[in-house]
Order: sequence, then C-alpha cells, then structure tokens
Amino acid sequence: MRMTANGRLWRPGNRVELLENGEAFFPRAFAAIAEARHEILLETFILFEDKVGNELRQHVIDASRRGVKVEMTVDGYGSYDLSEDFLSGLTAAGVKFRIFDPHRTLFGMRLNVFRRLHRKLLVVDGERAFVGGINYGCDHLEDAGPLSKQDYALAIEGPVVADIRDFVSTAMHANDNGHSWSQPDVELPAAMPGDARALFLVRDNGRNSTAIEHEYRAAIRAARREIVIANAYFFPGYGFMRELRDAARRGVRVALITQGEPDMPFAQLAARMLYPDLVAAGVAIYEYCRRPFHGKVALVDDDWSTVGSSNLDPLSLSFNLEANVFVRDRAFNQRLRQSLDGLRQRDCRRIEARALPRRSFWRTLVAPVFYHAQRRFPTWAGLLPAHTPKVVLVANDEKQDS
Repeated sequence: MRMTANGRLWRPGNRVELLENGEAFFPRAFAAIAEARHEILLETFILFEDKVGNELRQHVIDASRRGVKVEMTVDGYGSYDLSEDFLSGLTAAGVKFRIFDPHRTLFGMRLNVFRRLHRKLLVVDGERAFVGGINYGCDHLEDAGPLSKQDYALAIEGPVVADIRDFVSTAMHANDNGHSWSQPDVELPAAMPGDARALFLVRDNGRNSTAIEHEYRAAIRAARREIVIANAYFFPGYGFMRELRDAARRGVRVALITQGEPDMPFAQLAARMLYPDLVAAGVAIYEYCRRPFHGKVALVDDDWSTVGSSNLDPLSLSFNLEANVFVRDRAFNQRLRQSLDGLRQRDCRRIEARALPRRSFWRTLVAPVFYHAQRRFPTWAGLLPAHTPKVVLVANDEKQDS
C-alpha cells in the first residue's frame, strides 16, 4: 500500500462511483439508508427543511424505528433554522442528532462563520460511504431553477470505508475543536469490491490542518501531462499558485474551472484577481456560466482524482473542517474527465488574455495588497479571542452538551 508524505495509507481494492448533482446522489444515498441493517452515520454542513431534507428525515426515522443505530451531525451555521417539530420527530424516533457549534442569530445575521463543520459524509453499516460536496437541500436539484448547484459526490465500497467510518464515529463522540484523527489499522478482506486505490483525508484544526492541501500540491508537482481543477471558491496560497504556474510552464496542460454565475460575488472577485498571473503562465481558465458551480474536484494525468468538501480558499484551507477522498484509478479518472470536459464545452466561457484588464496603476498597487490581505486573513483572525466550538446533542425538548 502506497503511503503519502503525511504517513497516510492508500487503500487498494475499492469500488468508487462518481455521482453528479442531487439527481444522482439523493436516490443512491436514500436507498442505502433504506437498506441499512445496523448503523447510519451522517455529517452534513447544510440540512434544509424542504422536500429533500424531509425525505432524508423520514428515511432515517424509518431506519431508527426498525432498530438501526442512527447518528447525525449538522453544522450550526449551515443548518441554523431547523424547526422544533423537525428535530423532535427525529429524536423521538431514537435518532442521535447533534448540532456543531449552534448560535442564535443577531438581527437575522449568523455570526459563527469560522471553523464550521463543512464535511458531507454518510456511512452505512460500515460497508458503504458517500463523500463529496452535496448538501441535503433542493438547491442541488436542477428543477430548483437557475440557482440550483452543479456539484459532485462519491459512492464508495471497499477498505477505505473503514477509515471513513472510524473517523465519523470518533468525531461524533469528541469535540471537533482541535481534534485530530489518526488513520486506523485496517485488515484487508480477501475479496475486494473494486480496483481503485483510495485515500481518505480530513482537514481539522490539529495535526491534519494541511493534509488535503499537501496532497493536492504533491499531485501538481508530480503531474506530467494534465491538471484539471474545478473548484467553487478558488483563492489558494502563494505556494499552491506557484506550483500551478510551474506545472504550466514545464508543459503540463493546466485547466481551471471556477464560478461564472457565483452565489457569492465576492468569491468570484477574489478568484479573478488571480487570473492574470495564471493566464500569463499558460493556465487555461474557464468560468462555468449555466448555474452556480459548487464542485470541489480535480484530476491529474490519467489516474489521480479527488472529490470532497474542501474548497481552495482561506476558509476551507485554514478554518473549516473538511473531508476529501483521493482516488487512483484510470476508469474513474476518465469518468470525471468526461464530466468536466462536457462542462467546458457546453457551459463555460474561456477567459482570454486579451479580455483581462490591462495593467494600471490601481491594479499594480491594490491587487497585491488585496491578495495578501485575503491570504493572511486566517492568521490575523487567529490572533483574535476565539470561542471553543461545541457539539450539542438535541434531546427531545432540551439540548445538552455532547
């Protein structure tokens, strides 16, 4: 088994399937929950009280009533407005429901912006796992209209599921602030469900704080022919940018897909500040314009890919709790490439060098200041007094710390 620089093991023998958007993800996830025999562990950033959230709720209630152990954790920022009726139905059925870092709004504003639980993980019976960027809400279905999101997830079977299950179970019974997960020893079964090697990595605020970024950067440095990064919020650090430019300059085809119809315009403004340097180095940049792009995926050459929750911006790389799966498999790599090629051909506009703003005194003076202020913001924010995020267990009509 190949080991990463961080000492993590790539698990052989996995079956990995790409699920594109809610139309593919929700039926598979709900079917797995409906078939559960022993255990369901679920973490998500957003759970909306809409038709998708209500369908999930009913499936886990049904599972709990037939004797399956069900534990769920949602983020207090992303899932801040769930009703008492919604929650009480879950807890009355025996579901252990936790909220990560809940806070009341102030004048309708959510203030717990940093150190959010941004992971999207589902593990059923320790045998099947789902990992990606898709939350439980109607805005991941195309029939939601022009604001529906383009996104990806993985369905996984095989030895790496044990890593994911161990992590989620451990995280649910510990306060995530500062919690660092260690990859367990896994006894490989004699029969493997597939041919893919897979690596599960998390970003936390302990010793795994740079694990996901380091795996990205190692793959970029090793690239020989092609790099495609499709990321909703793209504003990485100087080292990441340098390695992308270096790859393009040594002849690697480097393509970046970002948001053209952003749900957060400031994120697009930040990404566009990086375009001139990337295009000058030979990076091809595409903005996806059909609807908001929410994916966090990438591929390198013929056999390295990743799908997960981590954006490439200061929040995901420095604050939020994230999870990605990295895959080494030619067939999966080709499937992801086909999807991203389709986006580029049908729904993207390419950013041409001649369309970029000309260098001016304002851009020469302000752009570097803006860039470094954005990149150093996590460090500056870390100097401020910080609260300790809590995980709260919802218990019928009362809440208690877990």
